[in-house]
Amino acid sequence: MPKAVKGAGLPAESGPELPFEDALQKLESVVTAMESDELPLEKLLSKYAEGTVLYQHCQKKLEEAELKIQQLEQNAAGQITAKPLIFDDKET
Repeated sequence: MPKAVKGAGLPAESGPELPFEDALQKLESVVTAMESDELPLEKLLSKYAEGTVLYQHCQKKLEEAELKIQQLEQNAAGQITAKPLIFDDKET
C-alpha cells in the first residue's frame, strides 16, 4: 500500500460523498495531466498520490454498487437471501 503523501487526499469539497462519476472524471484528468510530460517531479508525485486516493474511492463505490446489485430471492421459508449477480464473460 502506498504511503500517504501530505495534501494528497481528496479535495475538501469531495469528501466520502463524492459521486462515482465525479471521482472518475477527476481521476481521468489526473491521468491526462500525468501523461502530458509537462509536470515537474513534485507535482507528478502529488498527482500520483491524488490519483491513488481517487482510484481507491472509485473502487469502494464500485464495491458498494456490486453489493446493491445482488439479486434478492425468497427461499421457501420466506426468508430473503442475497444471491450474487453472475456476469457472463462473453462480450455483447
